[in-house]
Amino acid sequence: MTNHRIALIPGDGIGAEVLPPARQVLDILGRRHDFTLSYTSYDDWSCERFRREGAMMPDDGLAQLRDKDAILLGAVGHPGVPDHISLWGLLIPIRRGFRQYVNLRPIRVFEGIDSPVRGARAGEVDFVVVRENVEGEYSEAGGRLNRGFPDEMAVQEAVFTRVGVTRLLDYAFKLAERREGRLTSATKSNGIVHTMPFWDELVAERAASFPQVSWEQEHIDALAAKFVLEPARFDVVVASNLFGDILSDLAAAVAGSIGVAPAANLNPEREFPSMFEPVHGSAPDIAGQGIANPLGAIWSAAMMLDHLGHPEAAKDITDAIAAVLAKTDVRTRDLGGTASTVEFTDKLLELL
Repeated sequence: MTNHRIALIPGDGIGAEVLPPARQVLDILGRRHDFTLSYTSYDDWSCERFRREGAMMPDDGLAQLRDKDAILLGAVGHPGVPDHISLWGLLIPIRRGFRQYVNLRPIRVFEGIDSPVRGARAGEVDFVVVRENVEGEYSEAGGRLNRGFPDEMAVQEAVFTRVGVTRLLDYAFKLAERREGRLTSATKSNGIVHTMPFWDELVAERAASFPQVSWEQEHIDALAAKFVLEPARFDVVVASNLFGDILSDLAAAVAGSIGVAPAANLNPEREFPSMFEPVHGSAPDIAGQGIANPLGAIWSAAMMLDHLGHPEAAKDITDAIAAVLAKTDVRTRDLGGTASTVEFTDKLLELL
């Protein structure tokens, strides 16, 4: 029987409320599919720890995670700690230290969820945003000058490398091969004069190695509009760090709720552990009330199982998610219902 070592990082806000349901689901699937999961929980890696000790995690945090097979993260962020402190103190060091250069965000309209977008119908909208995750617009290059003076300035450099862009594009094209064979590249080369033309050149260069994949490029502003106007037209969308971040949140809203959306931070070579997390964030406005939607964490757990080599178990989870939404009226508040986190989880477990 295969055993997988899983790091659990509840983090902040509702992170600690959505990870237990995900763990319940994982344990059921382990018994069904003949694998086990051993958990190590890092409960104090959070903004509370930062306020107490001045760091989101210990100095040897990455070393503590290094021998794990995967990481399941709840959420990061608290109003008392600036976002750039919390993210750069925990989430981003893990992504970069473990070369998790693919951020994978599937988008699906489930039967039983009414999208706010009229043309987004169940069974028709099912695509994936492949986001570059470790460089691009979110580089560390730059700085602040003349702080506090009238001529104060801030400089932020975008860094696009041939290696970084090419490896992401290869992943996206291979994914498109396994799906519907269509890829859309997000760009803004009509306005961003250096990095985006470079991105476009590399897309065309890598596309030549995948002749069975049809591809197109769209400027980010037009693409955002088409996500709303024609969401069913997309299969695989590949984008830089900033563009992918914005597009995937927009797409999650089109699908009905950001509370449902999962994400995977992947090291495709498996030299380091990959990390899986819901997209919804720490939601401090509802933390502690027991009303958080656990679906984002549960779907992220399914992505983790697929990465660990258990695609049938992962499908069991997504089938159960689809069933609870299509066959019952049990909904958390973000989906228009009144169910608590526990009530919603119990119904999903029943169907699972």
